[in-house]
Amino acid sequence: MAEALIPLLSLIVLEVILGIDNIIFISILADRLPDQQRKKLKFWGLTLAMLMRLLLLAFIAWILKLDTTLFSIGTTAFTGKGLILLTGGLFLLYKSTKEIYYQTEVAANPMASIPVKATFVQLLGEIVVLDLVFSVDSIITAVGMVQELWVMYAAVITAVAIMMIAAGPISDFIRRHPSFKILALCFLLMIGVALLADGLGFHIPKEYIYFSLAFALIVDVIQLKTISKKTDPTAG
Repeated sequence: MAEALIPLLSLIVLEVILGIDNIIFISILADRLPDQQRKKLKFWGLTLAMLMRLLLLAFIAWILKLDTTLFSIGTTAFTGKGLILLTGGLFLLYKSTKEIYYQTEVAANPMASIPVKATFVQLLGEIVVLDLVFSVDSIITAVGMVQELWVMYAAVITAVAIMMIAAGPISDFIRRHPSFKILALCFLLMIGVALLADGLGFHIPKEYIYFSLAFALIVDVIQLKTISKKTDPTAG
């Protein structure tokens, strides 16, 4: 039991880090709904993410076959996992670009055409699509780290529980600060590019993306503090 503790903790940390994409995506989509439906969307979005991961673990032998080559175009080999990542990457690029346009052009221009209001079921469906992509990537990564199935189950359940606790504060913070919302959307764009690259066989280390996010976040926080001091004569 003690020998499995370190792999379990490592996998929980990894699952939480990979789950940041999910939290940001769900938080931004939830902004399109009335207040009383936002918590419901976050709960079901993350719950379905957990259930999908647990279900995929039950079919782990089939999941591992997704890494086998299905066909090749030139020197590029395409696998089942690669096709799923390509689909998810394109979807994420489309959604992020569309949301950035809405936040920067439509919201600031009363003459622009307002998009049709999204429904709870529609947004939940979009979350399920991304959940599937992130879940496949997460499970294959987990298999490469540990062998014990119970460790994977425990890590997934614990990570989703942490994500549910963090989803509220992250969502509220993004909603209060528009600049951070744009930063979060740009982060999702980078994740979309990384998914496309992975699907085509070019691996971009996630550490680079998360470091870029952390650096941009620090710059944004410093800028926010600077503006706060200038507008508040009692500050500092």
